[in-house]
Amino acid sequence: MRFVPVLFVSILCASPALATAATADPAPEIQRGPIPAQAVARLHTLRQIPEACARIEGIFTGQAAEPYKFAVVRTSPNCQPRARFVDAAKAQPSEASGWKFNDLIRVPSAACPQQQAVVRIWRKPAAAAVPPTLDAQGKSRLYLQDEKEKAAANKLAAVPMFAASMKVEGASCGG
Repeated sequence: MRFVPVLFVSILCASPALATAATADPAPEIQRGPIPAQAVARLHTLRQIPEACARIEGIFTGQAAEPYKFAVVRTSPNCQPRARFVDAAKAQPSEASGWKFNDLIRVPSAACPQQQAVVRIWRKPAAAAVPPTLDAQGKSRLYLQDEKEKAAANKLAAVPMFAASMKVEGASCGG
């Protein structure tokens, strides 16, 4: 019985890459089942984020140089976002900087089964906004001049943010 744990620990110690792969990502907030394999040149939706008025779409290109492309697109021109989508390369999301690992999406390629696109979505929550106090008429009002002054002083309330990054894992299938 003791042999198995010792063997497991020795394998992890002997292979640092294997040890870091096992602890690379924290557990995501959203747990999902496997995604069906997607065909080349078939656009598919990976995830919708209604509060950011955004949808993440992806497509396998069939090209060796760039086998998978993904984009964040706006869902509707009339949608009023309550969160922002930011560039993950600039934001560099991590749990240490207040981001939460929100979702991990693995999309296998139907044309190349050993290759998959891996999309990581991060969420940075913001403190809940406090509604404005009621005035003498019982209405909560925001005055444009006051809000402009807050914006100039960089004291506007923070809004939730989302960031997504993608990389392709696995060997390419020639081509």
